[in-house]
Amino acid sequence: MAKDESRRDRWVKASQRLRNAFQMAAVSCYMMVLFAQPAAAADTMWTRFSTIIADVYGELVGISTIVAVTAAAVALLVRMISRNERAVAEATSWLKRIVVTWIVLNTLGFVVAYLQPLIQGGQYTPSTTP
Repeated sequence: MAKDESRRDRWVKASQRLRNAFQMAAVSCYMMVLFAQPAAAADTMWTRFSTIIADVYGELVGISTIVAVTAAAVALLVRMISRNERAVAEATSWLKRIVVTWIVLNTLGFVVAYLQPLIQGGQYTPSTTP
């Protein structure tokens, strides 16, 4: 009986420590949100959104480049090593898809980077010079 009680006491103490740690983590997160609000209020919603989208797109392009290079390397290896004509055709097809997708993703960033200053503020005026 004493052995069961000591186990139960240890369990109660561990659960209390876990509950206290969780409460401290929740309070810390709440305080960070409260103190971060005035700093975030300096920007408008749209400038902040634009910054977030630019960061996400930058990360996406970086990750997609790594994935594209890795997948293209595998496709090239399959194309060079395989003796099966069907596997070679599939690898060639995948290689084309990888290259086209990578070009499209990078072109989107290029278009947005150079067209955004033209239409910024919703006041796009086309040039009238010939």
